[in-house]
Amino acid sequence: MRFNLKLFLITVLAAAAVSTKAVALDYSPLPLSDPSGGISPFNDDPTAPGWSAWSSIGGIGTSDPASCSRAGSKTDVFVRGTDNALWVKSWNGNYWSSWTSLGGILTSSPAVACMSSSRMDVFARGTDNALWHRTYSHGFWGSWQSLGGILTSGPAAATWSNGRLDVFVRGTDFALWHKWYSGGSWSNWESLGGYLTSDPGAVSWGNGRIDVFVAGGDNALWHKWFSGGAWSGWESLGGVLTSAPDVSSWAPGRLDVFVRGTDSALWHKWYAGGWSNWESLGGVLTSGPGASSSALNRILVFVIGTDGAVWFRAYRN
Repeated sequence: MRFNLKLFLITVLAAAAVSTKAVALDYSPLPLSDPSGGISPFNDDPTAPGWSAWSSIGGIGTSDPASCSRAGSKTDVFVRGTDNALWVKSWNGNYWSSWTSLGGILTSSPAVACMSSSRMDVFARGTDNALWHRTYSHGFWGSWQSLGGILTSGPAAATWSNGRLDVFVRGTDFALWHKWYSGGSWSNWESLGGYLTSDPGAVSWGNGRIDVFVAGGDNALWHKWFSGGAWSGWESLGGVLTSAPDVSSWAPGRLDVFVRGTDSALWHKWYAGGWSNWESLGGVLTSGPGASSSALNRILVFVIGTDGAVWFRAYRN
């Protein structure tokens, strides 16, 4: 990733004012042989049902990637760069943009939730260990804002409807903590218990439902969900994780969870009326995964490879 030193670097801790000018994204078409990862409109569509081969979209990431997808098969991928700023690359349904800096000084992997086709909310831990938040709405990025707290992990974010956000972090007690946005304001922090050894991962498959995943003290995958207005207890889904988990959902009743295993490969477990066994998707990961669903029966999962670049695989059922 070539970082332009002329770009304005925003210091999160100082909470400096940030321009809300729309970020210009360059969607220059690139040939399939281009090493920076340009792809044709259908290059990420594997023959159904199945997974595509690994593809690189370049950059140099120093965190787990985070992604979310919006209407029109648009997908946005976020990572922390070598300057500790937040960087984004966007797929507009036809081509990838160039990498663009969104500034800040991140001390964690980012998290993102797409509330609507025109809104994204990005979260990260700042240099003060608090939760920081930046919103993209109708073509404009707002300034960084602090949501407080003392984080010992990166955040996870989910949204079940326009106007609702749920953010999860590990606290100083290693428990899962939760803060949500509804009705135009943020709640206080609440503890959901547990003992976390990773960042959380979260997704909503529909109104009133959230699923959260973490690595526990035994390095297995643990799961807690919100449904019918109440939280479940914790359940173990096994495995031996060497990264934080991430999760996507393409429809109510469907969950796809991704982790890095002890062999540094990408591993996958899914829920469709019951939990599958673990399956390996290969690769050699130097990060945890970031996953999103761009449409029904579609998944995109992003990782950092051994070259420091962002790589992805796509699934179509």
